[in-house]
Amino acid sequence: MTENDQVTQASGALTTRLFKAQVATRNNLGAYGTLLEPSADGVAFGGGLDAQLFLSQGIPRFYLMKLKKRSMVITGITRHLAVTQALASLNGKSWYILLAPPDEPDNAQALPDINRLEAFCITGSQALVLHRSTWHAGPYFLEDDVDFVNLELSDTNMIDHHNAKLDVAFGMVAQIDI
Repeated sequence: MTENDQVTQASGALTTRLFKAQVATRNNLGAYGTLLEPSADGVAFGGGLDAQLFLSQGIPRFYLMKLKKRSMVITGITRHLAVTQALASLNGKSWYILLAPPDEPDNAQALPDINRLEAFCITGSQALVLHRSTWHAGPYFLEDDVDFVNLELSDTNMIDHHNAKLDVAFGMVAQIDI
């Protein structure tokens, strides 16, 4: 949790925690993944301008997905143990994501460290490659719908979706504050 986060009201048995969306940079996102920004064509791999992908556990799937606007009140968070995941919006649309670090990346029973949850704003000229096992909720955005590029494995959504219910496991809901 960062100093910009606030604990708000408790309603019943649930506490709502607000997470102020930070402008994403390579430095503040480093624990969760790699933030990509446009670079010149022909630049050699390395030097911090690109991301290492982990796609060897299955058939890579690169696709475009249309997402509908959802509430930024979050009751669950997920991660993928077998793959990095790359996300970028199309048409210059900014978006938001809630992240927790990939602690215990091979333990399917592990829960996220809710004291290390952080929210980020990713601009429409950036892409995010999540480290394998990074906990994430999102993308969220202000428009009615946004198209995204997604790179994961062909079966990620069927067999590699490890979820934690924040409301059940921790008695809280998270809310991204923009």
